[in-house]
Amino acid sequence: MRWTPGRRSRNLEDRRAETARGGGRGRLPFPLPMGRGGRAPRLSLGGLLLLLVLAWFMGGDLLQILAGAGGGGIEVPMPAPGGERGPGPLGAPGAGPVASADEERLVDFVSFVLDDLQASWSRDLPGYREAQLVLFRDAIRSGCGFAGAQMGPFYCPADEKLYVDLSFYGDLRRRFGAPGDFAQAYVLAHEIGHHVQKLTGVEPQVRRAQRARPQDANALSVRMELQADCLAGVWGHSAGRRGLLEEGDIEEGLRAAAAIGDDNIQRKSGGRVRPESFTHGSSEQRVGWLRRGLESGDPNACDAFAAAAG
Repeated sequence: MRWTPGRRSRNLEDRRAETARGGGRGRLPFPLPMGRGGRAPRLSLGGLLLLLVLAWFMGGDLLQILAGAGGGGIEVPMPAPGGERGPGPLGAPGAGPVASADEERLVDFVSFVLDDLQASWSRDLPGYREAQLVLFRDAIRSGCGFAGAQMGPFYCPADEKLYVDLSFYGDLRRRFGAPGDFAQAYVLAHEIGHHVQKLTGVEPQVRRAQRARPQDANALSVRMELQADCLAGVWGHSAGRRGLLEEGDIEEGLRAAAAIGDDNIQRKSGGRVRPESFTHGSSEQRVGWLRRGLESGDPNACDAFAAAAG
């Protein structure tokens, strides 16, 4: 992508140092055991009650996070213990990670994309309200409860903020074979797509439908995620018209969409592919809906609820 570093966005909230130190109330004081593939484990009733009591004392809403009700996100498996995490080196013991020059450049890039995304939607969506982007390390307390980096980037409709641990981009590049700055931009554009869904009333309507028809909750989640992919593509179309895209950028975005399809993540987690468990869509679906937005540039083409989500 063609971009120029500048003053960082007024909507960028940098909480990397806070979470790296373990200060405040953004982290659980104990490691949450993860199930196969890094997903939240199936807890016994007694274990769940214990965690809820602990979360209550800490002021968080753990149930909301475990249930995935916080908003759209891109879930990836946890790296193996001892695996590489984070783009920057570690500082002295107790000092928290020190941001490298490469990480600070990534922050500048994320800030640029955030502002461009919101300027674009402000032109296209009357009454658009800007979201905030929160950078964190490892774990954080959001308006939707406690969240760990293993959830991947996510949007919380309760506080209208995007949450990103920058180490996700390293995972996307190294473990999923999806490098490139437009791949990184696509992830942000997808989360802003969830913000657009909140502002247009799609997100609350889907949440109500999921509560009323729990048997359809996963299918409705898939459709909402595919619509967010399409809305990300709408912004990509606009960026291309304005000369921000370079040769190969579109392919980077499509590769990233394929990498984070539910079927690809389940394979990389060592499990079998279970379409009934999908919450974000298959690689083929995600690529198709991102491409739809990229080619049309029209938000009206992104109705994944009316169209067959194939």
